[in-house]
Amino acid sequence: MNFISIALLSLAMSTDAFAAAVGKGTALEKPRWSEALRTGIIFGVIEALTPLVGWALGLTAAHYVKAWDHWIAFVLLGALGLHMVFAGFKAPEAEEPQKPSSHSFWLLAVTGFATSIDAMVVGVGLALLNVNILPVAVAIGFTTFVMVTIGVMVGRVLGAVAGKRAEVVGGVVLIGIGATILIEHLTGG
Repeated sequence: MNFISIALLSLAMSTDAFAAAVGKGTALEKPRWSEALRTGIIFGVIEALTPLVGWALGLTAAHYVKAWDHWIAFVLLGALGLHMVFAGFKAPEAEEPQKPSSHSFWLLAVTGFATSIDAMVVGVGLALLNVNILPVAVAIGFTTFVMVTIGVMVGRVLGAVAGKRAEVVGGVVLIGIGATILIEHLTGG
C-alpha cells in the first residue's frame, strides 16, 4: 500500500470514532484538552490494535468476524446511545453536577472498541493481500487519536450551545452510527 492509500484508509477508519467523540464531548461538562487527549489516546490505541487482531485472525476466522461485526457494533453503540439519551432526559440531582467532567476508562474503551470493529475486518482483508500491517495500524491509530481529540473539543462547543439536551443528541449520534454500520453491512453498501 502506498502513502495515499494508507492515509485514506486511516481517515475512513476514524470517521465513526470522530462522530462518537463529538457525542462524548457533548455529554461532558466543558471537557478540557487533557480529557480530549485521554479520550484520543484510548480510542487511538484500540483503533490501532484491532487491525492487528484482524490480521492475526487472518483467513481462518475471517468469515466469523465479518458475519458478526456489524451486529456487535450495533448492539454496543445502541446500548451506549440509549444510555446517553435516557441520561439526557433524566432530571439532574440537586447535589450532583448535570454533566460529568470525564468519562470512565471502560465506557471509552467499549465505545472505542465498538467503533473499531470495522478496522478489525480491514486487518483480515489486508492479511489476504499480504500488506505490511504495522504501518497501516500505526497510521489508523494516530489518525483516530487526532480525530477523536478534535471531536471531543467540537463536542465541548456543541455541548455549551445545546446544554443538557446535547447528551441526548450525542446518544442519538451513537445510535445512528450503530444503525448505519448495521444497514451498510446488511445491504452490502
